[in-house]
Amino acid sequence: MDRWKGRVALVTGASVGIGAAICKALVQHGMKVVGCARNVEKIEKLAAECQSAGHSGTLVPYKCDLSNEEEILSMFSAIKTLHQGVDVCINNAGLAHSESLLNGKTDGWRTMIDVNVIALSICTREAYQSMKERKVDDGHIININSMSGHRVVFSADTHFYSATKYAVTALTEGLRQELREAKTHIRATCISPGMVETEFAFRLHSLHPEKAAATYNSMKCLEAIDIASAVTYVLGTPPHVHIGDVQMRPVEQVS
Repeated sequence: MDRWKGRVALVTGASVGIGAAICKALVQHGMKVVGCARNVEKIEKLAAECQSAGHSGTLVPYKCDLSNEEEILSMFSAIKTLHQGVDVCINNAGLAHSESLLNGKTDGWRTMIDVNVIALSICTREAYQSMKERKVDDGHIININSMSGHRVVFSADTHFYSATKYAVTALTEGLRQELREAKTHIRATCISPGMVETEFAFRLHSLHPEKAAATYNSMKCLEAIDIASAVTYVLGTPPHVHIGDVQMRPVEQVS
């Protein structure tokens, strides 16, 4: 990770869970991290904790609603002005609504598409353009995907969510191909975790928190730091090594 010291990373969905863990890990490795979310107060608290701990990098909180393209473009413009540009883009933000295919609400489907697919694609495009403009040839775009982007579980609550994550799988491979066609050494990677104990299930089952609790109590789940470790592993590989997808599950998870 030494070559990334002082470089700029953008982490979306940085206020809690996996995103917060990734921010902390990158700051520990000396990176300048722009962490964005709608709830910026939690990122400000994490930034203060990182500073108090004496980490060599810095965490810069940025308030951004990823469902609004103008806010995303404004964020990239601010990063260009303040930090020159993005060297690493980690598309972590994602959400799931319990909206089945037969009875789900269109608004819930649309929100999942807007954040999980469209916002990820906008951030990817803008990050690449930032790298290209500055002739950065060793950048990295990492999409935090899901095992739901590789198989469909028997649960109507997550079928549409799974469709958005299959899209991320396709987008990441498509990105890899376009980067090769562009004759660049910028890398594109998916990290696809199974069950991770975060706020995710409680948000998915907001009307039935006992269902979320039962999900996490059913096994020893992955922790956010495990995914952050996968991110630093991928970033730390030699520049000639391309890792396309890291699939990781709790040992006890069956599906």
